[in-house]
Order: sequence, then structure tokens, then C-alpha cells
Amino acid sequence: MIPVISKLPQTGTTIFTVMSALAAELGAINLSQGFPDYNCAPELVELVNKAMQNGHNQYAPMPGLMALREQIAIKTEKLYGAVYNPDTEITVTAGGTQAVFTAISAVIHPNDEVIIFEPAYDCYAPAIKLMGGVVKSLELDPPDYRIAWDMVKRLINGKTKMIILNSPHNPTATILTKEDIEELSALVKNQDILILSDEVYEHLIYDGETHHSMARYPELQQRSFIVSSFGKTFHATGWKMGYCLAPAYLMTEFRKIHQFLVFSVNAPMQHAIAEYLKDENTYLSLPDFFQQKRDYFREGLKNTRFELLPCAGSYFQSVTYNAITDEKDSDYAIRLTKEIGVASIPVSAFYRKGTDKHVLRFCFAKRQETIDKAVDRLLKV
Repeated sequence: MIPVISKLPQTGTTIFTVMSALAAELGAINLSQGFPDYNCAPELVELVNKAMQNGHNQYAPMPGLMALREQIAIKTEKLYGAVYNPDTEITVTAGGTQAVFTAISAVIHPNDEVIIFEPAYDCYAPAIKLMGGVVKSLELDPPDYRIAWDMVKRLINGKTKMIILNSPHNPTATILTKEDIEELSALVKNQDILILSDEVYEHLIYDGETHHSMARYPELQQRSFIVSSFGKTFHATGWKMGYCLAPAYLMTEFRKIHQFLVFSVNAPMQHAIAEYLKDENTYLSLPDFFQQKRDYFREGLKNTRFELLPCAGSYFQSVTYNAITDEKDSDYAIRLTKEIGVASIPVSAFYRKGTDKHVLRFCFAKRQETIDKAVDRLLKV
């Protein structure tokens, strides 16, 4: 064997793959990995089929189909009052994770420091490390997982290049508040700090709350990569369709990486989504759709021994299990899958140090019958 020096020596298979595989092996109900168990809209499938039949099966333009970028621009201005030039400031990507990786690759150099908030989605830190950057993490605590901005201020120095935000947040289901935006704006003012804002759950905001996209705030918009996901929005995670918004000076660098990473994204899906987006109800109806699922799942869990944590956005519900056992969350998640038949994600997987707060994450983007079966099993705990 030829010796290979790993670039990510501490990285193994993601917890999402592990728990989904375990659920499949045991026939457990999979509330671990974040994907629906129902299909996307039949109209959207028909539009993809139509695009294929019409011959849209060759390479799309590198930045994405112009018709789709134009619809993204219309949607963004309608929702957030932000004007993005579809020619120079919007790029269609192969999902949100690719957009995150591309943005980090485009601007992070060796020894640049990047601030992340843990628990954090697991693709952030590896991408930073691959670019030679330094991860500066701030751990957040349940139940509210609020950002202590005075601590963020202490982390900032001359090497700080980027702050990564995620709202609605995976896995904690928290959202940024107006106060968070004010604190963030004050911190980065007159600083050469970029923002990478992971907003893939932008439409999954509940109880009438506002999604505080970086696009809403001109002083933040001009330093931000904003990532979104059609897979999350339109219940089609397997399509791996997303996009990135950024001012032209940042998007120029983003596309330099994008063109050599994936070059372009599948054409028929782009044609279909461009047409589908013309009806704004396809995304404006999502908060009510998912809030009903959230409320139904939470109501069922109230009768279990789990303690519910707040859920203001995303399609995840976290719980603590301190009244049940003092096992490590990873051990308990595996035992729960084997003995009760419900798979979850141990939230320690979202901390680089494996910090264990005895919290599990469930996905409620499921059919009502799936939720009913899962709750019935969890009642036996």
C-alpha cells in the first residue's frame, strides 16, 4: 500500500449515515437524518419530466440557468427587500453543502480564523480545516442555545476572516433575533470580517416570527455569502439543488471554485424549479405546513418522559432525556434505535469535542402515520 497522509485524520463516517444505516438494518422508524418520507409535489415532478422531454438534458450554464436565477432574484427581493443581480450575484449549486464548501474555499486561506457556533452542522469545520483555516468555536447551551455576543467579541482578532451563522439552526431549531442582528452588526462594523449565512431552512419559521436573513440588512448583505436549498424547501433532498447569494466581488471568487468543483448543476431540475417558483405559494405556504407537523409531534411527545426543547424553526425537534438515563447521548441513541425502534441523532455529534448535553434530535418532516408510530414507540420508554 502507498502511504497516504489524511487531510482529515479525525474524520469518520457522518453520524447521519451511521444512524440511517442502523435504522434501515433494524427496520426502525428513521427520525434521524433530515429528509421527508413523503414525495415532493407531483407538479414539480411533471415539470422535470417535461424539461427532459423537451431536450434540456445537456450542461446548464456554469452559474445556473438564467431563468432560475431571475426567479431567485424576484423571490429574494419580495421576501427581504434585497436586490441581487442574477447575472453576477446568484449561483445555482449542487445543494447547500456544496455552496458552503465553495464559499469557504473561495476566501479562507491558511491561518485565517473562522468563528462557528456549536452545536454546528458538521460540514463547516472540515471545510475550514481543508483550506488551512483555524476553527474558533463557541459552544452554546440548552435549552435556548443563545449566542453570548460578548464572548464572540473576545474571539475576534486580526486573523478573524469569517463568522458562520445558521438560522433556522440545525440541530437546535433556534432562530436569530433582531437583537442578535444588532449585536452582529456592531461587532463587524469597520472590520474585514465576512459572513457565511446558512439559511437552508429559511421558510421553516414558526409562530409568526421573522426570518432575519442577512439579505435584509444592507451592512450585512455586503459582506455575506447566503446559502439556501431547494431540496429542503420543496421536499426533494435527493435532487441536491441549492443556491448562493453574494455581492459581485464575492461571487466572482465563489464561481472560480464552483466551476472546477461541479461546473454546473443538473439542467432539467433547474428548468422545472424556475417554472415552479413563479407561484409564490409554493414556498409561502411552508411555515403553516411544517408548523402543523411540529405542533402535532410536540403534542405527542408531551406524554413521553422526554423533555422538549424550544423549536422556533427548521424541521427538527430536540429533547433531553435526563429523567430517563445518564448514558452518553450516542449510546442512548443507538439503544433507542435497537430497543424501541426509533432512530435519532445524538447532538454531541455537532460538537467538535463531542460535548454531551444529553440531547437527541428528531426530524418531524414525516407523514402523520410515521409520527404516530414513532410517538407510540417513544411512549414505551
